[in-house]
Amino acid sequence: MVGIHAPGAPVAHLAYVGLHALQHRGQESAGIAASDGARLTLHKRMGLVSQVFDEETLGRLEQDGSEDGARAAIGHTRYSTTGSNSLPNVQPVYASSDLGELMLGHNGNLTNAAWLRDGLSEQGVDFVTASDTEVLAKLIAHAPGRSWAQRVEHAFHRASGAYTFTMLTERALVAARDPIGFRPLALGRLPSGDGHGPGWAVASESAALDAMGASFVRDVEPGEVLTIDDEGVHSHRPPVPARSERLCIFEFVYLARPDSVIGGRLLYEARMEMGRQLAIEHPADADLVIPVPDSAIPAAIGFAERAGLPYREGLIKNRYVGRTFIQPLQRSREEAVQMKFNPLPEVLSNKRVVVVDDSIVRGTTTAPIVAMLRRAGAREVHVRIHSPQMRYPCYFGVDTGRRSELVAATHTLEEIRVRIGADSLGYLSEEGLRAAVGREADGERRHCTACFDGRYPVDVPLDVDKFALERG
Repeated sequence: MVGIHAPGAPVAHLAYVGLHALQHRGQESAGIAASDGARLTLHKRMGLVSQVFDEETLGRLEQDGSEDGARAAIGHTRYSTTGSNSLPNVQPVYASSDLGELMLGHNGNLTNAAWLRDGLSEQGVDFVTASDTEVLAKLIAHAPGRSWAQRVEHAFHRASGAYTFTMLTERALVAARDPIGFRPLALGRLPSGDGHGPGWAVASESAALDAMGASFVRDVEPGEVLTIDDEGVHSHRPPVPARSERLCIFEFVYLARPDSVIGGRLLYEARMEMGRQLAIEHPADADLVIPVPDSAIPAAIGFAERAGLPYREGLIKNRYVGRTFIQPLQRSREEAVQMKFNPLPEVLSNKRVVVVDDSIVRGTTTAPIVAMLRRAGAREVHVRIHSPQMRYPCYFGVDTGRRSELVAATHTLEEIRVRIGADSLGYLSEEGLRAAVGREADGERRHCTACFDGRYPVDVPLDVDKFALERG
């Protein structure tokens, strides 16, 4: 998710570049909306960023029917966590009201989306998607208030769950994080040019700011709403009940890029430290350490460094196959594993191998990797996971599925080891993960770890139902 306000700059092209840097966060669909100060224009389709946009579509977004061209834009890549992987659910989504039109892109999940939609439907509001993002957009559009700021504040009082979002109106870019701050958002500054003052950009990760040529300024804080217009950046905090920050710790484990900085912590260094902690907690009598590329590479380097073992690449990744964790269907995940990795028999033959991976969710993609290593000649395979056991579903923007689908919720450690075919299995402890990530002092919890320990920061449904709004 990105947003740019920079009159005189090619804002749609900048959004395109930013979305490329965030392709790992969503591979199902992409969209960009632009504003010329008077009207909004949208282009969105199914597919990767490079498949959805070309110079012609970006050119139309830049011109936007105005001689001066577009002044602001937002963009989004979707990883479906509410609603199916279908064109109506692609973001940004549209809503209109007496104040004008808006486009909205959203990361996270509203835990009370069904209740909110029922209430809006009773007011005569129509819905055309099965996404909680449309619920949030129309909650804002139809809220009481004489300004967008007042309507966003009203939405903060009614919405529950994770809702980091960018919103584009005819004259302004709005960026916000929910009061708990489940999902990250970074603010950056674009250089001046063409007689215009400096522009501004926001993105889900600082790596996207780098790609767009923006300098990182700071993280948008939990509960903060930024309105960016021709006058600059205006910060506002809706007066909602105070909540402790609970940034998703899985961002550090897997979701975000290793070259991103979140909360002042470079993720590459955090993951290396996870690997060091893992080597302390679960050493292995082995010949070499290999990662499951790409997300586990820093942790494998850290493990090898601490264990005093050689680090090698034992699996070569096909760069044209996307992330298996965020495939919308289980069958897609399993097929992607077979296409994604090729083992190196010359490296693995007759070796006792430690293979480091970021997580085991359902347990169905780890077993083929272990089998692949054995076929390549590995004598022993010791699996090490640089996160704790995932025993509880996520309701805040990660598609883990129901609890009954989580292998650690239904199997013992030994049963999981047998199921994946490993000689040994070890997970990083929650204490080790917290120590590696840092950002916590004096025992203060600043991360959501509910997928590991079931301690949800807000009330959640009895079970995950990704398609509840479609059935509704």
